[in-house]
Amino acid sequence: MINKVAGSDSRRRGTGRGSVRRGLPLLAALLGLTASLPAAFAAPSMALGYTPKYPPGFHHFDYVNPQAVRGGDLILSAFGSFESFNPYLLKGIPAAGLSELVFEPLMEQSLDEPYSLYAHLAEDIAVAPDRLSVTFRLNAKARFSNGAPVTAKDVRFTFDTLKGQQAHPRYRFYWADIRRAVALDARHVRFEFAKVNPELHLIVAQMPVFARAWVGDKPFDKLSTVLPIGSGPYVVESADFGKRVSYARNPHYWAKEHNTRRGMFNFERIVFKYYKDETVRHEAFKAGEFEFLFENNSKKWARDFTGPQFDTGQIRRTELKHSNNAGMQGFVFNLRRPLFQDIRVRRAVGLALDFEWSNRNLFYNQYTRCYSYFSNSELAASGLPGTDELKLLEPFRRQLPRALFTEAWTPPSALPPNSLRANLRRARDLLAEAGWKLKGGVLQNGKGEALEFEIMLVSVQKGFERIIAPFARNLAQLGIRLRYRTVDAALYQRRTDTFDFDMIVESFGQSQSPGNELVGLWHSSTADQEGANNVMGLKNPVVDALIQKVIYAPDRKQLVSATRALDRVLLHGEYVVPNWFIATHRIAYWDRFGIPAQVPLYYGAESWMLRTWWKKP
Repeated sequence: MINKVAGSDSRRRGTGRGSVRRGLPLLAALLGLTASLPAAFAAPSMALGYTPKYPPGFHHFDYVNPQAVRGGDLILSAFGSFESFNPYLLKGIPAAGLSELVFEPLMEQSLDEPYSLYAHLAEDIAVAPDRLSVTFRLNAKARFSNGAPVTAKDVRFTFDTLKGQQAHPRYRFYWADIRRAVALDARHVRFEFAKVNPELHLIVAQMPVFARAWVGDKPFDKLSTVLPIGSGPYVVESADFGKRVSYARNPHYWAKEHNTRRGMFNFERIVFKYYKDETVRHEAFKAGEFEFLFENNSKKWARDFTGPQFDTGQIRRTELKHSNNAGMQGFVFNLRRPLFQDIRVRRAVGLALDFEWSNRNLFYNQYTRCYSYFSNSELAASGLPGTDELKLLEPFRRQLPRALFTEAWTPPSALPPNSLRANLRRARDLLAEAGWKLKGGVLQNGKGEALEFEIMLVSVQKGFERIIAPFARNLAQLGIRLRYRTVDAALYQRRTDTFDFDMIVESFGQSQSPGNELVGLWHSSTADQEGANNVMGLKNPVVDALIQKVIYAPDRKQLVSATRALDRVLLHGEYVVPNWFIATHRIAYWDRFGIPAQVPLYYGAESWMLRTWWKKP
């Protein structure tokens, strides 16, 4: 995914669809719903299936303070290390903050609408009547950090580079239906599509743009230590690789009074300090080495955010509500492993996780079990398939489990009238049916191979060890040996990019308007492509077909139905052991900041903070 998931703070990050408006009154609406338009027209904003909230010429987003004080330093933390100033490569961990602070898209996403984009680098967009191309007119004031204007040639160069073989493959997947970019003149660039796709004009509108001068004649995949040239509000000031990176405000930033930037990016300098141990990082925060902490560990949140700094109010601790699509987090099976290609084995493993026990004893009852790949949203499947879903699912009935049509899928529960003991009995029956027999306390197949596997964690997930331990004990009762190992961030990335693992903890973040990014997550075409987000290695023709139904849904109603149908197929496939989510952001910060009065609906905590907060005078 590229940038669509505004609310995601997960490891992997994507776009939407469109109604277009221009001035008042609305000239046209719901491009994805309109069979034909009388002519192409330019518009400064667009959304999928609704009129954008903000009118042309709006002053600022509601979730910012346009009178925010500018100045002061912001010190944040990052975990692990970094090796690159290029966030668009498969290899090498990029420095924190690059995509947010240095590079900018053609259009800016609003954080308080499901999916709306507003003019930024491009001052307007024109969709062709046949919807097979889109043209952007660039803002004449837009400048890169080296002072050069942002031109159509830069936009075309960026597109060609990112879709090429030297960039991360996710761009090739995501932009597969975009044939080419054409620089019409200095300020106009046209993107041509291979076929009509309701969201392609929005997808390309969120493309980051960098200067041709940054790349020059160097191979793009070797461009890791050259300081980037983008159009964003900050430039890289200094760096100590693996330890610290500092960004300074560009005093000549072209958009500081633009409506999509007014009240935003208020700090004079933003510094990321790197830590390799969570305990060390937490203590460093309490000592004032950095100023803001997003906490995703329930135990730490309940027990460790105490001390004199909290008692005196020097450090504030709070939970911020959000309406983000929580997606699915879970223990993800690598389906490339022969062991996990049998759905009975996957289902049996899932029955051994006692979420209720963990929530009560480890999580302080802070979490809700993930019940969908689109949890916490209207896109989640529930109950039995409705009429619209059945129309989509019926052609595939013979390829789908019978239970999909007769039983509402729910994650295993140990709450009465269920119990862990009963769940383990069901698991034993499934494993026996799959040909696994208990010998000497170990499950073995007909070849004498033991049923064992490993969960690989990245260092920032070390807290999962206490969660996996009781899971492993439950599996041991079945004769299954579960190992778990924590590795550093660089090794973790290499092994996940090459699919060298049995099981990992993964979050499938989602937007309010899923679309083309689903190809990268679950389509057969990406299952064997290194670096793809299809970490589970899913190859399912029904999933492939339903992804296309989501992408090409002509309106919101059909989008919701297609997404729910897709969700149902994914859930009944038992591809993950569902974890949990929370509908708040747990944050702590030193009391040095001004904060906007309105919190957006869809946002990542740290991103919203560095974009909209300011230092108190």
